[in-house]
Amino acid sequence: MSVNLKRTPLFEAHQVAGARLVDFGGWEMPLHYGSQIQEHHAVRQHAGVFDVSHMLGVDVTGVQAREFLRFLLANDVNRLTVPGRALYSCMLNPRGGVVDDLLAYFLNEGNWRLVVNAGCADKDLAWMQRVADKTGLQVEIVARRDLAMLAVQGPEAAAKLAEIRPDWGDALQSLKPFTAVEIGQTLLSRTGYTGEDGFEVALPASEVVGLWTDLLAAGVAPCGLGARDTLRLEAGMALYGQDMDELTLPAEAGLQWTVNLKDETRDFLGKSALLGFEPKRQMLGLRLLERGVMRSHMVVQTEHGDGVITSGTMSPTMGVSIAMASLPRQVKVDDQVRVLIRDKAVAAQVCPLPFVRHGQIVKH
Repeated sequence: MSVNLKRTPLFEAHQVAGARLVDFGGWEMPLHYGSQIQEHHAVRQHAGVFDVSHMLGVDVTGVQAREFLRFLLANDVNRLTVPGRALYSCMLNPRGGVVDDLLAYFLNEGNWRLVVNAGCADKDLAWMQRVADKTGLQVEIVARRDLAMLAVQGPEAAAKLAEIRPDWGDALQSLKPFTAVEIGQTLLSRTGYTGEDGFEVALPASEVVGLWTDLLAAGVAPCGLGARDTLRLEAGMALYGQDMDELTLPAEAGLQWTVNLKDETRDFLGKSALLGFEPKRQMLGLRLLERGVMRSHMVVQTEHGDGVITSGTMSPTMGVSIAMASLPRQVKVDDQVRVLIRDKAVAAQVCPLPFVRHGQIVKH
């Protein structure tokens, strides 16, 4: 493993837990701790914890922070009026392509927190600063590299966190999805990337080993990137760099719902490129009808032209291979298509997303 890889404050704890470590976007991160499948089922049935400290919190502060974020993001932060509320948004370039997808938290009128993807962190910071400089708005953009973050996910997540942190009990009970609360220097939010109930905990890096250790002692399973990927794919959640990038417009990646055009007076980066745009492609699910495993970049043959798989895997919950695919707009749910797997055309059915919600297979 390259000595140039970054490490989170939990690196030694991962080694102690028996993690298989891999290079993930320049970070040395756990792929699994012995069984990716067991970790996946732990999250669907009980609770698992992921080290997501490689993701970056970015504080946006100042008297014009809201105005700045209304221009920077395709979703409209004016929807956030109560402190602690959060929303998911894409950050677009002038051509309408996705620079990154992120969460935005409204803490108070002059204080916001963005959480961006690890592989995009440096690019995102530079992009935000360029936008701030160009607009001349009074904001300060600060990378919170002093923080670590854990994602505690699964139907037992709230109970396990309350067991080890009783003083969080009221907050754990009262938080609604996409809301957060500050407890001292900790930001506790009811968000996640698995399709299950759960929480993300951003806290000082010096405190994360203690929280991680207490969670494992309470029976919460340590989970790696492998389970995180199968869980998010079952939940129909896009992954930056695979399902979209700077050449992809939100509507082409199934993310049109994150673009807010209700306020016609609001301008935002990429808006002019999106107005009147008729996408030729759409993001849908695929379920393989024969043996095999779908993977990214495989060609999908349809009656309306070829598509391509952006993310594919074997679903531990469903027991079949599933995928997210960029397909011609004319393709419909329930159509049968063929996926080229090792030069063999294998039958698959087109499905809406998600495949799994709250531990249950979605019936289509």
